[in-house]
Amino acid sequence: MSTASPDVRVFDDDEGSRYVIEVDGKQAGFADYRIRRGRHLFVHTEIDASFEGRGFGSTLARGALDDVAAKNGSVVPICPFIRAWIERHPDYQHLVDHNGTGDGSPE
Repeated sequence: MSTASPDVRVFDDDEGSRYVIEVDGKQAGFADYRIRRGRHLFVHTEIDASFEGRGFGSTLARGALDDVAAKNGSVVPICPFIRAWIERHPDYQHLVDHNGTGDGSPE
């Protein structure tokens, strides 16, 4: 049994409006977002069943939120997973735009 750590990469697929997590070159999941009035509205997060239970959802959330922070952005966590993750990691609360509508509407 191999003990080597997998190669994990989180990146912004801005054309697809999603953050993607790849594990050993395979897409393991994604976090869809919409940009509204300069905010990242996270609307849906999904980890492929074959990658569940190994912390990749948290890695995806942290990578996406770190990227938004690096861009001096803010988030509206509509997605229950992203919302719960931020609640468990209060050091990311500063990214949340509490005045955002959070309704996910296109405009």
